[in-house]
Amino acid sequence: MVEPDHPRLSVVKQCNLLSISRSSLYYEAMGETPLNLKLMRLIDEQFLETPYYGARQMARHLRRQGYWINRKRVRRLMLKMGLRAIYQKPNTSNPHTEHKTYPYLLRGLDIQEPNHVWCADVSYIPMRRGFLYLVAIMDWASRKVLSWRLSNTLDADFCVAALEEAMAKYGKPAIFNTDQGSQFTSLDFTQVLKDAGVKISMDGKGRWMDNVMIERLWRSLKYECVYLNAFETGSEAKNGIGKWFDRYNKKRPHSSLDDKTPYEAYWKLPIGGDGKSENLLEAA
Repeated sequence: MVEPDHPRLSVVKQCNLLSISRSSLYYEAMGETPLNLKLMRLIDEQFLETPYYGARQMARHLRRQGYWINRKRVRRLMLKMGLRAIYQKPNTSNPHTEHKTYPYLLRGLDIQEPNHVWCADVSYIPMRRGFLYLVAIMDWASRKVLSWRLSNTLDADFCVAALEEAMAKYGKPAIFNTDQGSQFTSLDFTQVLKDAGVKISMDGKGRWMDNVMIERLWRSLKYECVYLNAFETGSEAKNGIGKWFDRYNKKRPHSSLDDKTPYEAYWKLPIGGDGKSENLLEAA
């Protein structure tokens, strides 16, 4: 809103009119230090093993590895990463006080058919000099990743874009399940589902097992792709993660799917389907 080259109003006058300080105009946000990025990587790795670790226990874990940091610093980093311990906490508030949450609809539900239930989650993706956030939309019965997006913020926009892409390619599910993160409870996200007539289901607080299918996906992705590559840039991360998802969908058999790949299970193909006709099937 400030025009440095305005012919009549100086920068100081414009800042006064907008009720902002001149220093804030020139402020540039600093990224995390190399040490904090390393700590975030270690926290992410440990959280995959012990998702019940809160900031206090995570700080103890890091101190045992020689990093003498306090709980407040760990808590700030975990919040920045979008990580929350899974244990039940009494008297906790909703992730966003103005967002509506929905009951969990999958308890005792027999999910056998593709497009019966979809699920989604957001995960932290460390890189060599920064980090990104990744959202994935998955079909529960077949484990197929339907769409995904990377973002440098935790705003809801990239989650909405992934949802709209999945629905454009594959139709719509009967039920869509997520956690109670603010991205998924936002009106922008839930309205897309309501407009399509999709039932909304959300995990209980601290119930990461309610969305266990996609939690397993994150573990495989990080150990088999993200931690091995240490991506330098967002474009490298996008290419590397995209290739891994393609192999996961078309080449990785699952014992729970009778040794079919997610692609074969979703399209109900016999074992050995190589995915050559996927573009035609998904365009139909």
